Amino acid sequence: MVLDSLQANGWCGRPLWAEIDLDALAYNVASLKRQAGPAAVAAVVKANAYGHGALGAARAALEAGADRLAVICVDEGEQLRRGGVSVPILVMGHSSIGEARRIVELELTPTVTSLEMGHTLAREAEAVAVRQPLHLKVDTGLNRYGVIPQEVVPLAEALRAIPSLEVEGIFTHFASADEGDKRFTLEQYTTFRGVVEKLPWVPIRHVSNTATLLDRPEMSLEMARPGVGMYGLYPSPYVSRSLNLRPVLSLKSRVTRLTGVASGDSVSYGRTWRANRPSTIALVMCGYADGLPRILSNRGSFLVRGRRVPIVGRVCMDMCMVDVTDVPHVAEGDEVVVIGRQGEAEIAADEVAELCGTISYEILCGISARVPRLYLREGRPVSAETLTMPLVQEEPVSTG
Repeated sequence: MVLDSLQANGWCGRPLWAEIDLDALAYNVASLKRQAGPAAVAAVVKANAYGHGALGAARAALEAGADRLAVICVDEGEQLRRGGVSVPILVMGHSSIGEARRIVELELTPTVTSLEMGHTLAREAEAVAVRQPLHLKVDTGLNRYGVIPQEVVPLAEALRAIPSLEVEGIFTHFASADEGDKRFTLEQYTTFRGVVEKLPWVPIRHVSNTATLLDRPEMSLEMARPGVGMYGLYPSPYVSRSLNLRPVLSLKSRVTRLTGVASGDSVSYGRTWRANRPSTIALVMCGYADGLPRILSNRGSFLVRGRRVPIVGRVCMDMCMVDVTDVPHVAEGDEVVVIGRQGEAEIAADEVAELCGTISYEILCGISARVPRLYLREGRPVSAETLTMPLVQEEPVSTG
């Protein structure tokens, strides 16, 4: 077992961990890169790499052929820089004017939506004698963030006139690329092309997320930015399955206590579940503070010894209970799979999401920082990251 191996080497902790299969991540990145054709690939590692651990996922993605990284905020970029990552990092979300100095010092590539931000970046860049790259975002219909189409060209030309700035790229984000009806996606793409045709001097254009890469690879342009597909998940049931993506994350725990309850006894807060027969109840160290949604109370299930076992009673902050009455030879210390495979059985993130009325992205992003991430190659642990043990790599990741 992965956890046993780490404990044998001196690591101890609460019996709950996420296993990150770096071989699966590398396979997915390589598959998506081939799908993108000649376009560069910016691996999206925002939101702690969709719950997979930003630094570990970023390193694996770069080793698998990704050309650069994309995050949503300056703090995420700084985390990667502190971890030794030196490739270009695009900050896709809003950055405040007060963050301009950090952006320049950290050598990040911000998304700029105002001339005021451009001038502030320019002053900071001039102070250290560097040329600051930036990207522009066109709001083509998501109506969330970016510059409306009619204002993009004047802003781009004004930024271009500032010597210490380099308008390196321009992009948009699709509102419904993961839906079966692609008409609005095509409308957005047409709007975007109408803008960028007036800016032929901007070298990098990018629109492709995972859904677009799967369904419309011809839209890859100069760069694609896959996110959820890197982690082995499809954005929705309506996108192509032409690439056989492999799930990267498994969430596991152990049986820490077995309790016999009589018929009629209740379990957990609110006494929402009562045994209808003499039952054996297993305690599992996984709760809603770890990312297990409370809505799974009395409706979700785990895997124990290759069998599905139901969650009984309310999910607590730090633990929950499952009914293992029908599992032969169950014992304390048995592995419990919350998300992932055990033998021939599987509980996928998509299944958990459907039970919760949400999407797999939210389930994975919700796995909290206190859950250790154990990184595997060929099924064996090669590194780990916990609240008290940061991920360490001997050599920094660079473009070379």
